[in-house]
Amino acid sequence: MITMVRNVSRWFKVNRFMGKCTVIGVLLAFVAVACLGQLASVQLLNGKSTAQAATASRTKTVTISAKRGKILDTNGAVLAQSVERYNVVADPELAQTFVPTDCKEKTAGNCQQIDGQPVGTTGAAAVARLLAPILGMDAKELGALLSGTGQYVVLKKEVTPEVMRSIDDLGLNGCVYGELSSERLYSNGTLMGALLGGVNDEGAGVAGIEQMQNAVLTGTDGYKKYERGGEGVEIPGTVTESKDAVDGSDVELTIDANVDWYVKKVLSDAKEQYKADWAIAVVQDVQNGQILALEDTDQYEAGSDDAKLNTSRAVSQTFEPGSIGKVFSMAGMLQSGAHQLTDQFTVPGTITKNGQTFKDATQHGDEHWTLAGILEQSSNVGMVMAGENFSNEQRYEFLSKFGIGQDGLGLPGESDGVLTSAASWDGRTQNTVLFGQGYATNALQVTNAIATIANKGVKQQQSIIKSVTDANGHTEDAKTGEPTRVIDEQVASQMMNAMESSAEHYSKFAGVDGYRVAAKSGTAEVAGSDGRLTSIISDWSGIIPADNPRFVVTVVMKDPQGSYGGLTSGPVFKQISEFLMQKYEVPASTPRTDAIAVTW
Repeated sequence: MITMVRNVSRWFKVNRFMGKCTVIGVLLAFVAVACLGQLASVQLLNGKSTAQAATASRTKTVTISAKRGKILDTNGAVLAQSVERYNVVADPELAQTFVPTDCKEKTAGNCQQIDGQPVGTTGAAAVARLLAPILGMDAKELGALLSGTGQYVVLKKEVTPEVMRSIDDLGLNGCVYGELSSERLYSNGTLMGALLGGVNDEGAGVAGIEQMQNAVLTGTDGYKKYERGGEGVEIPGTVTESKDAVDGSDVELTIDANVDWYVKKVLSDAKEQYKADWAIAVVQDVQNGQILALEDTDQYEAGSDDAKLNTSRAVSQTFEPGSIGKVFSMAGMLQSGAHQLTDQFTVPGTITKNGQTFKDATQHGDEHWTLAGILEQSSNVGMVMAGENFSNEQRYEFLSKFGIGQDGLGLPGESDGVLTSAASWDGRTQNTVLFGQGYATNALQVTNAIATIANKGVKQQQSIIKSVTDANGHTEDAKTGEPTRVIDEQVASQMMNAMESSAEHYSKFAGVDGYRVAAKSGTAEVAGSDGRLTSIISDWSGIIPADNPRFVVTVVMKDPQGSYGGLTSGPVFKQISEFLMQKYEVPASTPRTDAIAVTW
């Protein structure tokens, strides 16, 4: 009986075991069938799409940055250029799997260590420790960036090629790499600071010439698509698509950096000598309207935030030109037939017109001056008297023809000045415009107006861009507007004669040995910080040599000690002109023999 019970029990245990085996076998069979089915699905039904997905996950598109064009002076000296830099980029996912290799005899040249010791950790922390001393960054800050999600994070921008090579030498298995970038460098500090302007973080011009010529200077980026391996490096022969970058064009200015540097120095010295608030100077080539120097005493470094936020004072500052404006009005009188330079006037110390009284800078009794003498003596009273046959409409017409109140170079922030219509002038303004008050201009406009007289009555379009050279080396000269005749050549010659007499009036202060000068000084009251007429503008614009005009130099100063333009801005003109005559080896002048009488 006991034996039977044992046999029955053994039978049940055997069958239970066999049942379990059967169940497990069936389950394994189902799993195998499912795996085979999935394998068939992947390889036979969805093989193509799966392969494409895998390729897509390995494919990377890299931007090939175009280099921004250079800005050069007229002699080819580099004023602004973009140099090779790299943005250091990391793949956080790869960085978090990084395991450094200890440096041993077998791993020499392909290992990582810090100060001769093992890195001591793995993943993002290890990468951060290795990078920190090279990038000059905190390891914790780097570790935080590398511990994020995704496959792309910028660790540091615009590192030098030397720094990038040091990173490559670390052997970080592709989790950190460099993207080619560039940095904008300016070679002359505050020279032409706000005039050159600067670029933003994206490399686009936002001020000055950088903004004015942005479309020309900016290149077109290229790209490259390739597959990368498990360590993030490019798989050779997997480039599927690429396009070369096209660098921006180089822009050559008419500015001569050597002249501009000297002008800046002279202005800075004059500001200190005369205790002026500021000073401006322009040097222009008479024959073609090209600007050789355009400076002020502001000390903004090109590319700095100050240069980006402030416009060059030389193009933005407006002022009443004072007695320099007498040149434009008198030229209009001659051109319209209202007067000749030999016309005789008895000029008192004051005159009342339309209920308004006008006076000269110095007190005097009745003087016998010709029209040329009125300019030589810079008489406001004489100009009002001469204006009798010169209508308001003619006064406005000739100021406009000479370029007053009009755009010059088209630079960002350049002021057009203010010249209201003749119909809006009150009883005083219609006469003050005869001697350079009642309207506002800038140094560029004054310079070109005087250059028009020097150029035999023909006004050139001013220019500061000389040429553009594209990435293929093709150079194209900049286009300028057509010249326009403002006054007849004979009238221009007569005005040169009168201006030469005016310059001789200040020859002790503003004369240039060996060279004849035709010029006019100006002094005008302007509003001070209190809004009242408590400030002085002192200016001087001169042509040298007068017998064979080459250059016009204009100098403007605010509140200099000495006030009168001939005594402050005149000596600055003298210094700049002496430099120009020497640099360009201009032949000395012939003696003057045809001076028009200034008295009678």
